[in-house]
Amino acid sequence: MAIDESVLTYTGGWLDRAGGLRSDPDWLAATLADPGARVIPVWRDRCLVTADGVPVRLWVGTAGDLLAAAAEPVFLGLDDGRGVFAVDLSSAPEERALALAGADRAVDVRAVVGDLSAAEAAVQAYARGILHWHRQQAFCGSCGGGTEVRAGGHVRACRGAACGRLLFPRIEPAVIVLIESPESPPRCLLARHAGAGPDSFSLLAGFVEVGENLEDAVRREVAEEAGVRLSSVTYQGSQAWPFPAGLMVGFRAVAADIGVDVDRDELVEARWFSREQLRERAAAGHRLGRVDSIDRRLLRAWLTEEAPGGSDGGLGAADPVDTPGG
Repeated sequence: MAIDESVLTYTGGWLDRAGGLRSDPDWLAATLADPGARVIPVWRDRCLVTADGVPVRLWVGTAGDLLAAAAEPVFLGLDDGRGVFAVDLSSAPEERALALAGADRAVDVRAVVGDLSAAEAAVQAYARGILHWHRQQAFCGSCGGGTEVRAGGHVRACRGAACGRLLFPRIEPAVIVLIESPESPPRCLLARHAGAGPDSFSLLAGFVEVGENLEDAVRREVAEEAGVRLSSVTYQGSQAWPFPAGLMVGFRAVAADIGVDVDRDELVEARWFSREQLRERAAAGHRLGRVDSIDRRLLRAWLTEEAPGGSDGGLGAADPVDTPGG
């Protein structure tokens, strides 16, 4: 049973990205000149929030000083026909950035995500991710020349006379997998990653490499890190993860056998856990997936498959969280 992607954090943002309009500089200028357009300020990848933890949103009509101090605004999309822009205040000292935004503090969006809807978190993370990309692409990787913003911030173009290369935001796909044992009763494989605590276990995950599809990446990562061969791999869902540019793709898999041989590099230990053992760990305070991550959904889906009456399988809404892969 696939994951309902509508419940995944950083997924389902409401903006119309207006791909057919954002390349028109006159349209963009008019959209930004609208006093009713909104601005999302970001400072060095951090979300600017009010005293009660709400991300700051400003109207263009009242954000003149902020816009003057920020890098060129990046168009995120339209909300009811009005523009929404991300602005980067990273060149300013933190106190100045907070004052310009009327914010109380700067925090990682993941620190406040529990108080945001999935769609609100998606837009905030979108702003963070694309502004991060802009700071990393000030120069062309081919000729070293400076680059300039095009298409409302969705392209950068090299200004080198003999180059002119177009640079587009890149996504770094990673796979994450819940592996089930081949025999009954069912058990799932969790691993302790290098640098994790002595009893901190999570799902296996890794980046997709050049020349392989997603399923190939799952099989390779699991074989390399845990020494486990897989008999089947099934897609479950995907999640935006712009920290800074990831895409998490979730899978379920069935192992061909239960033999485990960890690499002692990425992983230091791997164990098979029954559903009851995972419920006991959750009840004892052990973390079973980040509150904002697809790994939590994969684990909860597996735990609820045999839960009586369609319950949450013994996990409450506020059960502890952890990060896959450390």
